[in-house]
Amino acid sequence: MSPSPFRAEVKDAVTPRATLLVTGVVALALLFIASYVGALHDPKPRNVPFGVVAPEVAARQTVDRLEGLPGDPLSPRTVPDEKTARHQILNRDIDGALLINPTGTTDTLLVATGGGRVLAVTLENLLATLERSEARTLRTLDVAPADPHDANGLTSFYVTVGWCVGGYLCASIMTISSGAGRPTPRRSLIRLIAMAAVALVAGLGGALIVGPVLGALPGSIAALWGVGALITFAVGAATLAFQAVFGLAGIGLVILIVVILGNPSAGGALPPPLLPPFWRDLGPALPPGAGTWTTRSIAYFRGNDTTPSLLVLSAWAAAGTAVTLLAAMVRGKDPGQTPTAGP
Repeated sequence: MSPSPFRAEVKDAVTPRATLLVTGVVALALLFIASYVGALHDPKPRNVPFGVVAPEVAARQTVDRLEGLPGDPLSPRTVPDEKTARHQILNRDIDGALLINPTGTTDTLLVATGGGRVLAVTLENLLATLERSEARTLRTLDVAPADPHDANGLTSFYVTVGWCVGGYLCASIMTISSGAGRPTPRRSLIRLIAMAAVALVAGLGGALIVGPVLGALPGSIAALWGVGALITFAVGAATLAFQAVFGLAGIGLVILIVVILGNPSAGGALPPPLLPPFWRDLGPALPPGAGTWTTRSIAYFRGNDTTPSLLVLSAWAAAGTAVTLLAAMVRGKDPGQTPTAGP
C-alpha cells in the first residue's frame, strides 16, 4: 500500500537527516536554558577570598565570626596591614579586605570593581550589615576601580565572547563553505594558518574597539591584542579539531562547550565567587573563562595572575592544532598526491 500524498509530502519536506539536526538543535536550546539559568539565577557569595586587617586579637575574632556566617560566603584570612591587603587584591589573591579601626567605630572595606561590580556590591552589603549589628559604620574604598565607561565591569567579558564567536564561526565557515572538501594534511595546515591570520586581525580589531575607539577598557593595547589573538585562535583551532573528528556534529559540540557551558561560567555577568560550584569550577578551564580572567587582569590588575589562564588558552590552541593535523593524517593524504613509483 503506497503512502498517502500528505505523508509523502511530509517525508520529502522533513528528511530523516533534517529531523536529526532539528533534534540536536532543540537539545542545544534546552541545554542553553538550563546552563544559563542554572548558573545565573541565584547569585550567592561562596568562599570569597577575603582579608582582615586588625590588631591580633581583634583580627582572630573577626576571622572566626566571618568563618561562622551561614552559607560560607567568605573565606577570611588575616592580613598584616593595609599595604599588604591592597597588594593581594591587585595580585588577585583576595577579592576584598576589611580594615578594622581599633580606636574608632568606622571601619574600611577595600574592594575592586574592576573584578566585577556585582561582587564588590555584594561584599559591601554583607559587611555593612555585620557592621551595623555591632553599632559600627563602614566606608568603602575601590582599590581597582572599573573604567567609568565599562558598565558593571562587563567589557572584558563581552570582548572575550566576541573573540570566541569569531574563532568558531570563521573555522566553521572554512570547512562547510562551498568547495571545502574533506580535511587533508595540506588543507588542514592551510586552514590553521588562515585561522592564525584571522586571529591576529580579530585580536587587534577587538583591542582597538574597546580601547581607543570606545574607551571602554583600559590596559595595554599590545597585551589585549595578544590575548585576543590567542583566544580567537584557540577556539578556532578547537573547532577545526572537532570538525575533523566528528564532522558537522563537531560544530554542535563547540557550541556546547564554548557557548552553553563556557559563557555562563566565564565570570562575566557574575564573578566566579558568585557562581554555583559546578560553573565556578568549570569556567577557568574553558576559553571564555580563561579569556575573561586574563582580559580583566590586563585592564585592572596590572596583568597579575594571568599565567594559569594563558596556559589554559595555549593548551586549547595546541591541542586543537595537533588533533586537526593528526585527524587529517589518519584520514589519508591529499587526493592530488601520486604515489612514489617503485624500482
